Amino acid sequence: MTNILITAAGSNGDIAPYTGVGARLRAAGHEVALATHDSYAPLVRAAGLEFRRLPADPRTRRADTADAADAADQAPPPGPGGKRDLLRQATAFIKELGGGIADAARDDTGLLLLSATTAPLGHHLAEARGIPFLDLPLVPAAPTGDFAPVVSGGRSLGRWGNRAAGRLSLRIIDRLYADAAREMRARLGLPPATPRTVRRRAEAAGRPVLYGFSEVLVPRPTDWRTGLDVVGNWWPWHAPDAQLPPVVEDFLAAGPPPVFIGFGSMAGGEGERLSTLAAAALRRAKVRGILQSGWAGLTTRHTSADADILTIGEVPHALLFPRMSAVVHHCGAGTAAAGVRAGVPTIPVPVAADQPFWAARLASLGVATAPIPFKDLSADHAVARLAHALTQATAAPARRDHALSAARRLAAEDGAGEVLKAVERLAA
Repeated sequence: MTNILITAAGSNGDIAPYTGVGARLRAAGHEVALATHDSYAPLVRAAGLEFRRLPADPRTRRADTADAADAADQAPPPGPGGKRDLLRQATAFIKELGGGIADAARDDTGLLLLSATTAPLGHHLAEARGIPFLDLPLVPAAPTGDFAPVVSGGRSLGRWGNRAAGRLSLRIIDRLYADAAREMRARLGLPPATPRTVRRRAEAAGRPVLYGFSEVLVPRPTDWRTGLDVVGNWWPWHAPDAQLPPVVEDFLAAGPPPVFIGFGSMAGGEGERLSTLAAAALRRAKVRGILQSGWAGLTTRHTSADADILTIGEVPHALLFPRMSAVVHHCGAGTAAAGVRAGVPTIPVPVAADQPFWAARLASLGVATAPIPFKDLSADHAVARLAHALTQATAAPARRDHALSAARRLAAEDGAGEVLKAVERLAA
């Protein structure tokens, strides 16, 4: 038995997968704590894990901090105006996070499992306390010639250009973490070392990294070093006896399978506009719909109380998506994988960060329509374009066949089981 501390920071999609990993480790006899933001304490405790607090909660700070957390995780290249502001916000987010991560470990912590956002800070903690660690990122981050960094939107720059852009992305991350690393090392009594130095030490040592996505969507790059392994998705925990709310079951029973529309932690404050647009597109495509409110605040309050549209709050995608005829979402890594797992077609509406990358992957796999960039939903023809995509997704048997085939391949993977094997190797 090992006392394990998982650290994860950001929005729901950055946290929820680690509840599934933690529950699997706990079932195998390990003591597991998950350090994250206060907003996710109920999620952590429901999975049977000990909750430990991290500061800088994006839900209490809303969209700006959520975007900063994405910047910390993905490191978009700096640009004029808004991107410079975003990087400043990300630096402030990281500095606040650093102190919380240092406080999260206990004297009996035997292993650190680190998300992409927390890993550059957790490495200093591991060095100071002599604690073994394992990095568990949700998106591909190591440079490769096979594709450009995920924030490039999926457009290849050629093998040399892809690798160069990947190295640049890592250097930007190093800069984002520089101030926090300096403060953290001083607090922990460590000699000065830059994030780049610490990162290169880990690379030179061949430290194992387990990536929590599926090769169904992104095959392991051919030029990655030994020790960088793609193990499959980690699915958010939900109770084995969990069921959809009765109002959802009643809606599903009242007609043909509907279309899911939700944007997760994206599009804060745009609920009225997006709800009106979604309702108009659903009516034009002659399909029923379920709107998940999310941070955008989608609601039927703006849609003339249409009987063919239902608004819901948080519901496990694993229970809801298989009952849909198609899913419309922002294409965060976890939501994109959940749509594939359910075997239903996707209409990708990527907003930022890694979302265009996953949208392009879904389309290339044949399980999704052509992506509709979120900014295009403000254009005059947005209703017609979304309605056309809804018709394509729900009326094309070939796309559903591709989705079902991909779902069968995903079902053969056990990402959390691979983490458990790695943990037991380290414990031994």
